[in-house]
This record gives sequence, C-alpha cells and structure tokens, in this order.
Amino acid sequence: MTVTGAQLQEYLTGLDYPVSRADLVRRAQENGASTELLQFLMALPAEQFTDPAELNDALATLD
Repeated sequence: MTVTGAQLQEYLTGLDYPVSRADLVRRAQENGASTELLQFLMALPAEQFTDPAELNDALATLD
C-alpha cells in the first residue's frame, strides 16, 4: 500500500511530535481511516517518531 501525504494529513491531523506508533494508529482510527491504512501504520518499524520527516522515512520503508 502506498500512503500519500494527503492521506496522512487527513487521518493524522493535529498530531504533536514526538508521537508513538500507537498514537498514530489511534488518531487515524478516530479520524475514520480504513482497516488497510491502520494495518499499514501498525507495521511501521519504529515505536516513536520525533518529527514528520522521520515518520515519512519510516513510511517509505513499507512501500
């Protein structure tokens, strides 16, 4: 699954960094993300992300 920046913006709006993988999943779920996107986020390799760039790098490893 390829996740675009627009999708992330839609489902992860209002996040404050640093953020944990669990918080990413929770926020996306609260904002109506699909099961597929939630599973994608749960597969992220890191437990914590210090900034959006670090999150984007992690997402790129899953593509």
